[in-house]
Amino acid sequence: MKILQINASARREGANSTKVANRVTERLQAANPGATVTLRDLAANPVPALDEAMLGALFTPAEQRSAEQAAAVAGYDALIAELQAHDAIVLGVPMYNFGVSSQFKNWIDAVARAGVTFQYTATGPVGLVQGKTVYVAFARGGIYRDTANDSQTPYLKSVLGFLGMTDLRFVFAEGLNMGPEAAAKGFAQAEADLEAALAA
Repeated sequence: MKILQINASARREGANSTKVANRVTERLQAANPGATVTLRDLAANPVPALDEAMLGALFTPAEQRSAEQAAAVAGYDALIAELQAHDAIVLGVPMYNFGVSSQFKNWIDAVARAGVTFQYTATGPVGLVQGKTVYVAFARGGIYRDTANDSQTPYLKSVLGFLGMTDLRFVFAEGLNMGPEAAAKGFAQAEADLEAALAA
């Protein structure tokens, strides 16, 4: 098994989402001796935003790109190749203002590319990133699971599914800013979710 762990927090150290993602990866390694792990920290190595210059580079034919444009596209290409090369994807996802971090959104924008990770057909879009198991490790200060304020879960189901990743397993650590007792309960719930995810 080849595991890709993506830490999507804005913090390089001490992020609860990274703590939960680390636990998922640890359990996957224990269950799959010989598994290899690639770690991508989006705080330490941020992905460039999909801005006007990047759009221009992506829509310029490869042979006509400037050196700067070619380098920019090569960075996105490397992220796509990395995603495609792994079997299990572990996402450490914090909640910022009811959404995902800008660091994580930039990664999604980088790997979502028509004709490469999805394609449009006469019957609709088809995701091309298939055969992956994705473990989403959420860390939240409050409690949002199964409520109208959880915009992250449906968003990730939509965008990852659009790319072909439909085997999604969610691990929730919630209530982490509601006091020590609530935090302990939140991490215990994450362990229970992880057990269920590994058994699925």
